[in-house]
Amino acid sequence: MAPVRPPHRRRTRRALSAVALLAVAAGVVTACGEEKTGSPKAAASTGASTSAPASAGPADASTLHMIDSAGHRVAFHVTTGHGPTIVLDAGGGEDSSYWKELVPELRADTGATVITYDRAGLGRSEAVPGPWDAEAAAADLKKGLTDLGVTQDVLLVSHSQAGEVATYFAKENPKLVSGAVLVDANLPPFFTDQEIARLSAANQPQVDAAKKDPTTPENRQLLSTAENFTPAHRAFHEASWPAAVPARVIVSEKTPFDGSPEDARRWHEAAATFAQQAPNRTLVTAEGSSHDVPKDRPELVLAEIGKMAAVRG
Repeated sequence: MAPVRPPHRRRTRRALSAVALLAVAAGVVTACGEEKTGSPKAAASTGASTSAPASAGPADASTLHMIDSAGHRVAFHVTTGHGPTIVLDAGGGEDSSYWKELVPELRADTGATVITYDRAGLGRSEAVPGPWDAEAAAADLKKGLTDLGVTQDVLLVSHSQAGEVATYFAKENPKLVSGAVLVDANLPPFFTDQEIARLSAANQPQVDAAKKDPTTPENRQLLSTAENFTPAHRAFHEASWPAAVPARVIVSEKTPFDGSPEDARRWHEAAATFAQQAPNRTLVTAEGSSHDVPKDRPELVLAEIGKMAAVRG
């Protein structure tokens, strides 16, 4: 994989060894503004605490909101702007801090409201027992946006496992989502029965190792994903992306399967198939990039978000 900062590289290598299963998975708020634009408004019912970096300026100050959703609390971080609301959703095992370097640039480039959040069990969000449930994660996202006053013009930016959340969220809320940038994301065409079997078998050693230390967020997510991997991804394979929601589909050159040419070929083919299923989808290859596209090619991700913000439905 392309070089990144050493601490992140060590953590990402651990994550990507399991990415064949999680991919694939383990290895981002004073809400205010005009409701008619979809920008968040402060919601007294959230019980949010607030914080901002000491160096925060107009383009990078964010506020934390803890949102109650189905009996657990989910952390949302909002950098307030105008126009669309851009929601950044990190891959498996990653929390909202994954996007910390992109948020100020994205806010400065687009002027938009930028929201990052921690899915259940990651970052500041409370864990939920049981197997990974992408539909429940999508429901958490909807609850957070609703409580923050976001009612329209949401642009989803989803990396890796977050592609599953984006698919179910867009499917249930097609009028809320004005566009998406899917960054080397899990996409339904990839998860054939044959590929699900390959992934499960190849990653059993990582699952067994995770059982020895199940308390870390990464291992907890790996184990919860493995718990119902086959039925969940058979269902995901049948999920459909709404035709009315445009998408820019970024696929990495190296894929999560840099050491497996067969799986890498299938990953590329799935991205191409998904992009060809509707005329409002565009396939973009992140040349030279590993699966970790937001770290390896941040300028490409920013450019694609900018294009989608300019032409969203």
